[in-house]
Amino acid sequence: MNEIVLMALIATLGTWAVTALGAATVVFFKSPNPKALNLMLGFAAGVMIAASFWSLLEPAIERAEAAAGMPAYLVATVGFLCGAFFMWGSDKIVSRARSRADCSQGMPNERMNRIIMLVLSITLHNIPEGLAVGVAFGSLQQGNFSLESLMGAITIAVGIGLQNFPEGAAVSIPLRREGCSRKRSFFLGQASGMVEPIAGVIGAILVVHIEAILPFALSFAAGAMILVAVHELIPECQQNQKTSPYSATMGIVSGFAIMMLLDVMLG
Repeated sequence: MNEIVLMALIATLGTWAVTALGAATVVFFKSPNPKALNLMLGFAAGVMIAASFWSLLEPAIERAEAAAGMPAYLVATVGFLCGAFFMWGSDKIVSRARSRADCSQGMPNERMNRIIMLVLSITLHNIPEGLAVGVAFGSLQQGNFSLESLMGAITIAVGIGLQNFPEGAAVSIPLRREGCSRKRSFFLGQASGMVEPIAGVIGAILVVHIEAILPFALSFAAGAMILVAVHELIPECQQNQKTSPYSATMGIVSGFAIMMLLDVMLG
């Protein structure tokens, strides 16, 4: 059990490190390469969509069918919708807070409000991502430890880590434009990812100790990941299509294909 939680901690520390790496771009560049960011975001979206089914929903359905509780289709559907609604609710809270901050135009704390809202939005967004990684590793404890399942959990962590890179830059670079120093911009940018190791450990511990919630937890993580991929990553990576129309699309296709290839090879 301790080894599983430790693996979840290491994996989420890795995703946090990628966030810090993205935030560090503020030290070297005024703005990141848009084409590279679009490709990376698309790749992460493809990986997350594929991983949501093969590494989260499929094992959730199998485990729910093996249990003598609610029907598998009900557990998977409810868990999936709860994960999506959790992310939707988080986004609504942040949007409302942002609108209130916008109403303070002309006030002395206007710049600070924008900074707080920017960091808060990314931080809230990282909580279910950390939970997704923690749940994926926690499921290995419940008689599910195989090379295939381990690679699935690692792939989820890699996918989330890849999309954390532009998120770190998305915090630190605007902060720099708001007048913050490079050091402070980097610090706040990487700090937005610090919740992922905490959420990852919590997710792993819950799954390890309460086996009954595993199908629901896996479906919950899948719903959160799909909403992030479809609502945030795909629209974001499709920007600047005139200059590189297929860059983001090929990133999505490549990410999905690699995840599918890993699943077929290890299956």
